[in-house]
This record gives sequence, structure tokens and C-alpha cells, in this order.
Amino acid sequence: MRRTVQPATTREQQYLQLVQLHQADLYRYACWLCKNPDTAADVLQDTFLRAWKSLDNLQQPNSAKAWLFTILRHENARRFERRQLDYQETEQELLPDEQAGPEQHYEQQQLLAMMQSLELQYSEPLVLQLIGGFSGDEIAQLLNLNLNTVNTRLFRARKQLRERLEPQPGELQIG
Repeated sequence: MRRTVQPATTREQQYLQLVQLHQADLYRYACWLCKNPDTAADVLQDTFLRAWKSLDNLQQPNSAKAWLFTILRHENARRFERRQLDYQETEQELLPDEQAGPEQHYEQQQLLAMMQSLELQYSEPLVLQLIGGFSGDEIAQLLNLNLNTVNTRLFRARKQLRERLEPQPGELQIG
């Protein structure tokens, strides 16, 4: 099989476009996976390095987002395989929202804490949908699950969040 050589600028432009389009979503997902912004930045760096090295393997440009998220998941798994880092459960800091006020920031932190308290099987599909913007079919492919399983897990995750957000009897409501 003969490969055609593309000009360097085309490959570089394609790579830069991928980074610009997906960097924010990938970083938010990495923060959720790693529970630490510094570790997330390292995993994201490794993800982009691996993406650059295997950019020629990307056969369908419209599937680049799912491809990058898959690389990120694998890079996160590799950090445990290497045993270089001591993994500790730490609270994840939310990415700052420049337009959010203190109340919104507090609400975002509360919601994130609730999402993190869900079992991984429920929180991961929900995060992929909310942060990554993936459809059920795409989540099923990323997690190697059946679409019905993904939809069930998304339903249960939302239900558990709703239950946690509802005021409990005897709880003081303000507002």
C-alpha cells in the first residue's frame, strides 16, 4: 500500500484545528477522570502527543472528537499502569466560569460533588454526555457498551441526581 505524502502545513493545520476545537471539552473530561487539574493537564498533554503521533490513523475526520476522548481514556489508564503517581481521591476544582457569580459557582460545585458521588458506571456516561456532548450511540462506542445499557445508566444517573437535589423532609428551604 502506497501512502501519499501530505505537505506538513496540512497535517499541522489539521492537528491545530483538532486541538482548538476539542481542548476545552477534553480538559473538563480529564479533570473529571483525574480529580485533579494538574494531573488532568498532564494527561491531556499526553493525549495530544499521542494524537499527533497517530494523526494519520484518523480515517474519518468527523469522528475526531470520539477518537480524542478514547485516546484520553487510554492515557488516563496508562498512568495507573506505570504506577508513577499515587492516586488519591481529592475534590476536583471546577473550571472557573468567568460569567458565573458566587451562587452559580457554589451550585456548580455542589452538582459536581453529587455527580462524583455516583457510582462510576452511572457518572461516566453522564459526564461524557454533559461535558463531551456525545450522543448515546457515541457513548456506547466509547465505553464498549450496548446502547440500551448506556441509556439505562444515563436514566439512573439523572434519577439519582434528582433525588439528591430534592429537599429532604425537615430541610430548611431558602428562596
